[in-house]
Amino acid sequence: MKTRWSSSPLSSLAALVMGLGLAVSAQAQSVDGEVKKVDADAGKVTLKHGEIKNLDMPAMQMSFRVSDPGWLKTLQVGDKVKFTADKVGGQFTITTLEVKK
Repeated sequence: MKTRWSSSPLSSLAALVMGLGLAVSAQAQSVDGEVKKVDADAGKVTLKHGEIKNLDMPAMQMSFRVSDPGWLKTLQVGDKVKFTADKVGGQFTITTLEVKK
């Protein structure tokens, strides 16, 4: 039995759009959090945060590594932040961080 694949431009476009949709859904999204502890020596910050969808993580409080240790010098307990996180080198890591005014 032969399988026929459609090579029409429309089917190719549909496949591309579907593939992009899957890639976009896996991207990190900004999450709100509150700084609970800063550990500059360990390169970590503990945040109470909302759901992190790209990591399939519910809202909780936990410690994260940071991709830029310089961020830890500017953070204080109680700061409200907006951040993105991902799994980098097998560890949950904050990849972007913004202190909310």
